[in-house]
Amino acid sequence: MISKDSIINTAKKTIEMESKSILNLSNLVDDDFAKAVEIIYNSKGRVIITGIGKSAIIANKIVATLNSTGTPSVFMHAADAIHGDLGLILEDDVVICISKSGNTPEIKVLIPLIKSAKNTIIAITGNNKSFLGTQADFVLNAFVEKEACPNNLAPTTSTTAQLVIGDALAVCLLELRGFSSNDFAKYHPGGALGKKLYLRVHDISSVNEKPKVGLDNSIREVIVEISEKMLGVTAVVEHDKIIGIITDGDLRRMLSKVDDFSKLTAKDIMGDKPKSIDSNAMAIDALEIMEANDISQLLVEENGKYAGVVHLHDLIKEGII
Repeated sequence: MISKDSIINTAKKTIEMESKSILNLSNLVDDDFAKAVEIIYNSKGRVIITGIGKSAIIANKIVATLNSTGTPSVFMHAADAIHGDLGLILEDDVVICISKSGNTPEIKVLIPLIKSAKNTIIAITGNNKSFLGTQADFVLNAFVEKEACPNNLAPTTSTTAQLVIGDALAVCLLELRGFSSNDFAKYHPGGALGKKLYLRVHDISSVNEKPKVGLDNSIREVIVEISEKMLGVTAVVEHDKIIGIITDGDLRRMLSKVDDFSKLTAKDIMGDKPKSIDSNAMAIDALEIMEANDISQLLVEENGKYAGVVHLHDLIKEGII
């Protein structure tokens, strides 16, 4: 039976081996890489990315990354390409071909067909002297000395290297395009990531109740307001301006100190320096303020006037946390 220590050592060895190979890739980035980025950036077409086997899986991921960062891309399986899918490639498209050896049979058939159509070919390969390496217009060197597989067979380090080259391409293109977080939000409208980028405070607070009391409201009225609106807080408001805040914690502290609160009013127990946020601020900013101040609610203002409450539970519900 394999020991726990042996498993941990193998895992560490794999990670260390791959990390060293990835670090070495920075030494292999040359003019071809820069020219390839410029070609893609200036292209009027799409990026077609192809490969076979594990390289095809990596190609799919690179396509997804490029698409999500503003570079239209399409995956084309190398085997399918030579059986009809070659029609995917349009006149202005740039083709990226991924292959560790650069000498697979499908690649040897595919590359001449692409060249005959005069599309630019960019190779991501670990063998610059291979068929692919010598036939491509630009070569992105993804050389690794050895696979992490103990038999040096299963694509491990090599596919990681291909992935990193793809990420480097995507980031370079992203910067050239001036791709901002707002642009990113357009491509990621769904899920927690999208919400962090586009969800604003008023999107949440507008559906909540709007608890508020005046300075002279009785404690009983304060308790009723907090209980009915179920946000654990009420704003103390005067002429639509936030004057203070009362939380259910303030009520508990009052009850522990005062025997008779019948004559107390909101102004007697309110906090007069409430944390607030503009309704047009990002929801993620509300979370940062809550975390920094160890609070669960924020009062919301719009044009300087009280506009409601955003609660930590709202952010959890929306997946911001």
